[in-house]
Amino acid sequence: MSTALYPGTFDPITYGHLDIIRQALTIFDRVVVTVARNPRKDPLFTVEERIEMIQNATAEVGSVTVTHYDGLSVEAARRHGAIALIRGLRAVSDFEAEFQMTLMNRQLAPEIETVFLMPSEQYTYLSSSIVKEVARFGGDVSQFVPPLVSERLRHRFQR
Repeated sequence: MSTALYPGTFDPITYGHLDIIRQALTIFDRVVVTVARNPRKDPLFTVEERIEMIQNATAEVGSVTVTHYDGLSVEAARRHGAIALIRGLRAVSDFEAEFQMTLMNRQLAPEIETVFLMPSEQYTYLSSSIVKEVARFGGDVSQFVPPLVSERLRHRFQR
């Protein structure tokens, strides 16, 4: 059974992330979505809230496990028996940072491949940051995120 690890902050998960998960499941038998505790970021939602929202959003997808990690993605991949890291690329601007990270991961764990997936065209502009910004100013984000996420954002930013 082939396993891929999809690491990220997922603050919050969007339909673009879900599109990447579904694509990854056409290549791998199982996808472990793992929420990063990134000390450089100040997330809107706790790790536990993000895990709950991802579990809710992927409940019908199948073959998806949701967890969290601290530290290096390649170490989390090893712990889960993953043979690959999944990374989403929306635009050329994503490529440089992802390329640099992939080269470092190859040095740290040459046995783990990185697989880049592009979201469907309708999600290429979508990011968690832009969704939060729209929600912060009272915009409707229901077309960008699953229902539970939309509800949590609306509640978080109620005026």
